[in-house]
Amino acid sequence: MSSIIKKIYKEPNYSLYLLMKLFARQISDERFIRWKYRLKMHQSLHLDPPKTFNEKLQWLKLHDQHPEYSQFVDKYEVKKYVAQIIGEQHIIPTLALFNSVEEIDFAKLPLQFVLKCTHNSGGIVICKDKKMLNADKAKRKLNRGLSKNPFWTNREYPYKSVKPRIIAEQYMEQGGGESLRDYKVLCFNGKAKLIELHLNRYTDHHTQDFYDAEWNKTTISQGGYGATSDIVVPRPENFDEMIQLSELLTKDMVHCRVDWYSIKGQLYFGELTFFDGGGLNPFDDSNDDLMLGEWIKLPTN
Repeated sequence: MSSIIKKIYKEPNYSLYLLMKLFARQISDERFIRWKYRLKMHQSLHLDPPKTFNEKLQWLKLHDQHPEYSQFVDKYEVKKYVAQIIGEQHIIPTLALFNSVEEIDFAKLPLQFVLKCTHNSGGIVICKDKKMLNADKAKRKLNRGLSKNPFWTNREYPYKSVKPRIIAEQYMEQGGGESLRDYKVLCFNGKAKLIELHLNRYTDHHTQDFYDAEWNKTTISQGGYGATSDIVVPRPENFDEMIQLSELLTKDMVHCRVDWYSIKGQLYFGELTFFDGGGLNPFDDSNDDLMLGEWIKLPTN
């Protein structure tokens, strides 16, 4: 107990962390969001009116709640929506769906595959060679993922009713020994404005760069999430199609991020995300937070 008191004295925000952890399910959504914002961003949250990108994402958590969004953030169910809008050719093949780790039969999975939780961004197992896989370790990781829900940790409304499951997908390769390039297209009121390019995801060399809608590298950075690289990646050959399809999928949404993989000239859909970084990832230049915030036009009623 004395160690906790000392930590509260030295780190005032630690008391907020304890309150949120102890009373997460009793605290109102708005109060939780305000406390979490102060804890992560080290400043008060302004909602009347919100101005920055991160502030507006918090506002959208509270006021842009649509039942269909729960399907859109479910990594299994969203494939039906995407296939209906833009076609099956953009869907990464599903190998199996499990309700628990006990249901996973590794013997029936191919030599290479990916396992991930359907309801959050954690709990991913990338298997490049099943003969080298530690199945028990994989199950423990997936179980940790199943126990976490972005609604309770960040009050991201769409996840509240998503059933935690595990999806097995076909293993995808970039080619040439390179890790998958992860393109994340940020759409604002149905218009693609910015692309996050992630290289070397799930490694110690992860980088995040921002490109504009004309594929010019920008100076935007979020050092807390991933270092910027010192290279300019060539414009993807199917970049125009990536933009067009992203806008088609988000045409009726205030803000949404569409993730893609571009492999041998073919675009594969990754996921839809309504709250990039949970709206809790500071920009290195606060003016960038304001600029992106201006791109979000909030509904007036």
